[in-house]
Amino acid sequence: MPEAARSTEALLAALPQQDEGTPAFAEPWHAQVFAITVKLSAEGHFAWPEWAEQFGAGLKRAAEAGGPTDGSDYYDVWLATLETLLVARGLATKGALSELKQAWTEAYLSTPHGAPVKLRR
Repeated sequence: MPEAARSTEALLAALPQQDEGTPAFAEPWHAQVFAITVKLSAEGHFAWPEWAEQFGAGLKRAAEAGGPTDGSDYYDVWLATLETLLVARGLATKGALSELKQAWTEAYLSTPHGAPVKLRR
């Protein structure tokens, strides 16, 4: 079994489980950003050890900057790390990521409570 597959299996096994084999996430976007990161690593855009090193450094910086100590910023740091890698690998630009964030923010703010958030095309 390739090293990346073993690393991914170990990562999935370590996650809190909702039920047999289904990882539990506090928010849907946590699961989405997790899945995107695993997929990009599995496709060879970055190695999992590199991801883990950069993510760990991000968590450390967040803690040193006075971030929450309850883990509530875990996926915020995860997303920031992914964005950094996307830009570093030429898979996205800072401008494109900023525009996408703005589009999601506008879509969220203009969506009635309880309705699914959808981006306008």
